[in-house]
Amino acid sequence: MSNKTDQIIRKLKELGDKDIARHSQRFFKTGKGEYGEGDIFLGLRVPAIRECVKTFKETSLDDTLHILKSPFHEARLLAVLMLVDKYSMVKTNNEKEEIYRAYLSNREFINNWDLVDSSAHYIVGQHLFLKDRKQLYKLLRSASLWDRRIGIMSTFYFIKKDVFDDTLAIAKLLLEDTEDLIHKAVGWMLREVGNRDRTAEEKFLKKYYKVMPRTMLRYAIEKFPEKDRQAYLKGIK
Repeated sequence: MSNKTDQIIRKLKELGDKDIARHSQRFFKTGKGEYGEGDIFLGLRVPAIRECVKTFKETSLDDTLHILKSPFHEARLLAVLMLVDKYSMVKTNNEKEEIYRAYLSNREFINNWDLVDSSAHYIVGQHLFLKDRKQLYKLLRSASLWDRRIGIMSTFYFIKKDVFDDTLAIAKLLLEDTEDLIHKAVGWMLREVGNRDRTAEEKFLKKYYKVMPRTMLRYAIEKFPEKDRQAYLKGIK
């Protein structure tokens, strides 16, 4: 590590709180056999981490990637938020490509749902919006839960642009995924499609709702009127 990365990690440790850390250990399922097994928390809230993004915004890309490899969860969250900030600030296509490739090349360290959800659509989704999107479908074939979550969550950027085809195609491919965190992410993105185009979401749901994982369906129809929600849940829509 450079002096800069040492300084940043020291700052995070100073800001940490043991009670918050203990709560985070439970909340992010760090026990044996759970999705966040072995993750280590310093005990920082997200607003404090976002303040650190501003404080250390001049950190180089190389140093940011060193921080991303930290064993501390909040350091990795800081790093992905710094990457998001860098991607939004750079001007040239080459600079954006460099950050996008750095993100994907180091995604083994983007290994919890908050790290994915706070970064994937801002970097991967935005970068691929006007490009070939084959990379998203490659991620779906990964054995890594987090790669697959990056795949679906990246499409949030497309949804915000009222483009739903990839979200719906990926949702179909993930119907048989065994991970609850994928069911939640897919359901969430289907709900976001529906927030902008209820007809598009319902066309998908009417075709697949009887075979969708229950959690995925519940997330997808969360904002529906109660009568419609119950019809889907009871399989009588």
